[in-house]
Amino acid sequence: MNVLHDFSHNTAPGVLTSHDTDPDWWRGAVIYQIYPRSFQDSNGDGVGDLRGITQRLPHIAGLGVDAIWISPFFKSPMLDFGYDVCDYIDVDPMFGTMADFDSMIAEAHRLGLKVMIDQVISHSSDQHPWFVESRANRDNEKSDWYVWADAKPDGSPPNNWLSIFGGSAWQWDTSRCQYYLHNFLASQPDLNFHNPDVQDALLQTVEFWLERGVDGFRLDTINFYFHSQSLKDNPPLQPEKRNDSIAPAVNPYNFQSHLYDKNQDENLGFLKRFRALLDAYPAATAVGEVGDAEHGLEIVAQYTSGDELVHMCYAFDFLSPEPITPAKVRQVVGDFEEVAPDGWSCWAFSNHDVVRHASRWADQILDRDGFLKMTATLILSLRGSVCLYQGEELGMTEALLAFEDLQDPYGIQFWPTFVGRDGCRTPMTWSHNAESGGFTTGKPWLPLPPEHNHLSSNLQEGDPDSLLNHYRAALKFRASEPVFMKGDIRFLDTSDSVLTLQRSHNGTTIFAAINMSDTSQTVAAPPPDFAELNSPGIGGSVSGNQLTLDAYGSYFARQQQNAKAGETA
Repeated sequence: MNVLHDFSHNTAPGVLTSHDTDPDWWRGAVIYQIYPRSFQDSNGDGVGDLRGITQRLPHIAGLGVDAIWISPFFKSPMLDFGYDVCDYIDVDPMFGTMADFDSMIAEAHRLGLKVMIDQVISHSSDQHPWFVESRANRDNEKSDWYVWADAKPDGSPPNNWLSIFGGSAWQWDTSRCQYYLHNFLASQPDLNFHNPDVQDALLQTVEFWLERGVDGFRLDTINFYFHSQSLKDNPPLQPEKRNDSIAPAVNPYNFQSHLYDKNQDENLGFLKRFRALLDAYPAATAVGEVGDAEHGLEIVAQYTSGDELVHMCYAFDFLSPEPITPAKVRQVVGDFEEVAPDGWSCWAFSNHDVVRHASRWADQILDRDGFLKMTATLILSLRGSVCLYQGEELGMTEALLAFEDLQDPYGIQFWPTFVGRDGCRTPMTWSHNAESGGFTTGKPWLPLPPEHNHLSSNLQEGDPDSLLNHYRAALKFRASEPVFMKGDIRFLDTSDSVLTLQRSHNGTTIFAAINMSDTSQTVAAPPPDFAELNSPGIGGSVSGNQLTLDAYGSYFARQQQNAKAGETA
């Protein structure tokens, strides 16, 4: 596929482009998510920015991850904090300038980090020039760039579709005397992907950033791109099938089976166009966010199978409130392996939209530090790529904020039963003895909870037993064994407390046992031809055919190649 436009003049001097790196780098990569508003403020206005990211890149590189994913920094009215874009190819002044972006990406590449950026293309801001023109009348060139529909004869919306942020997914517009579709805020109108001109325009914005040197994209709400042109009502979802993995339980969005407002087959054609553009930049990649409470893993499987669609996707199976257990891991990973044997997933335990797993799973756990070390070992042992969310490596918990401190429109709408996403978006704590934790010299846009002070990066740096240093050791261990990045996976038993598995690749097999409980456990040891590996974390010991694991302990062993071949070890 030929590139859509010549953006070569936009490439910053000295920026390493995706032409220069391994095209398969994404498979098994560990990606560190940065929420730029809350990472590091460089100018004292209380909001993180691109220069702040550049300042803290050594921290990320020091973890041993492969890439960063930066949440939106484009021009935006910030009604949904950047996920409402009004210019896809420029930096919002809040975050700096294009020169700041160029400096940031150059420094990331110098440190060996790939750079992925958020693409929010299912919808735009209502302040985007495209929508301003589209809503002006029914006859302009962009009149069909968004999803417009007439009212029913009684004036009510065209159908029963609901917005994730509450209420109808349709907003009345007085200029056109029609409704427009918004799956999120009313200020976030949905683009009409059935119009090929819309697809072309969006792909041009993607190409702009590829030419600027980015290595890939995180695709926001990838399964929301297309709607059914039939505009049929969504059927009700039976109460026993409802879950709160995508929207909180108090949200009536969970009451529908979303057959017609998303998850349409036409999306596959667009994803092929998107992939063809990426393939013109051999090392460019994409990870899609699949938001669906009923069919999340099946959609991930569909979108990642073969080599014509998306490289990898993540669903919300490990982002839901349901506790993490060996049975849960076996079910989620096993289901994916069954439905998508040639697909590729990207696992995450936390991100900017859900309660941090340090609270979601560990609030009632006495040894929170031990539990979090175990979950770090766990996610880095699974088949697939991995997303880590900023502050996860410090053990940052969900902040409890007063109503008057809330910024998130989602939380304000559903308060107090659902308090929104601000609790996982509070600023990073870099230094326990600095004002605002070293995040800013001004007033932070969200308050820093006092309980995060003792988790500060500077306090954990010098402690060899800290969670931060465990992440570093676990990432180094993963990177030293190609089997973890590329290998297949097989679960070995059905224990309620211990997850045992094997990873195999190119003749190498590694056995792993991870005790997910707070008490010592005994399981079957690996065969005698497996030699223990020096892995990080609380360990285990083998006696005869029994393996004993400490609370939250783990044990890894590699099958010896000469023994495997039938020779004397």
